[in-house]
Amino acid sequence: MTRAQLAVLLLAVVSSCLPGSALAETTAEYFKAKCVSCHTIGGGRLVGPDLKGVTKRQDRAWLARFIVDPQTVLASGDAYALKLREEARGVVMTPIPGLTMDQAKELLDLIEAESALEKSQFAGLQISDRPFTADDVRHGRELFLGHRRLAGGGPPCVSCHSVNGIGVLAGGALGPELNNVFERLNGRRGLMTWLSAPATATMGAVYAPHPLEAEEEILPLTAYFADLAQEPIESTQAATLIFVLLGLAGTAGVLMIFDAVWSGRFRGVRSELVDKSARRSEG
Repeated sequence: MTRAQLAVLLLAVVSSCLPGSALAETTAEYFKAKCVSCHTIGGGRLVGPDLKGVTKRQDRAWLARFIVDPQTVLASGDAYALKLREEARGVVMTPIPGLTMDQAKELLDLIEAESALEKSQFAGLQISDRPFTADDVRHGRELFLGHRRLAGGGPPCVSCHSVNGIGVLAGGALGPELNNVFERLNGRRGLMTWLSAPATATMGAVYAPHPLEAEEEILPLTAYFADLAQEPIESTQAATLIFVLLGLAGTAGVLMIFDAVWSGRFRGVRSELVDKSARRSEG
């Protein structure tokens, strides 16, 4: 083996150990963690568009800007961005905290490479298409309310969200109401994919270490949300009014109790003072 051949061999070995090859794997893991809840590569539309061949449909520089800061691109009135929002039924891509332009370009490199494959590893989950049953809906409601614990140990949905039919004071307000989430996330496939890998900062942090099970949790929850989508959405104004009235009634009750306690105390003090004054006058 000549020195030149040896140099080439050593260069190949060293190159395979450099961060570049690890970076590709890291980018794929990043895509899986942050992007697959809304996008596939060759698997069809979910909440967001199928990304197969996206760099042929739009300029890479534009795509990188949009990935890093979609809100700013939308606010500029960009026609293509507005079209994407319309196709997503008003759902806007969630900005990824800390994402840089260089990382966005690496994601685009990954998408291009996966788009060239016959079948990408990100073609999408295998989603069960069996019809929902009444048991699925009941099971999903129990999971939502926390009456049945999640296998992974995550918190129930009701901790942060509310829906119709669970009572005025039930449900959290940290997240949005989920009455129309089935439609908002484009139905069964989009919602089930989202639940498998939530992309928002809060849900991602909470459920990444406590993932939901596909058949035993994601499917029944989706069935429950699909059932909710068939019901008319209750007015939040009525619920708010009831909450305010209950608060006022409770406050009035507490004030009446304090009044009863303190008024009796004042009468006792005044009676003693009157008696002392009377005795002095007689003396």
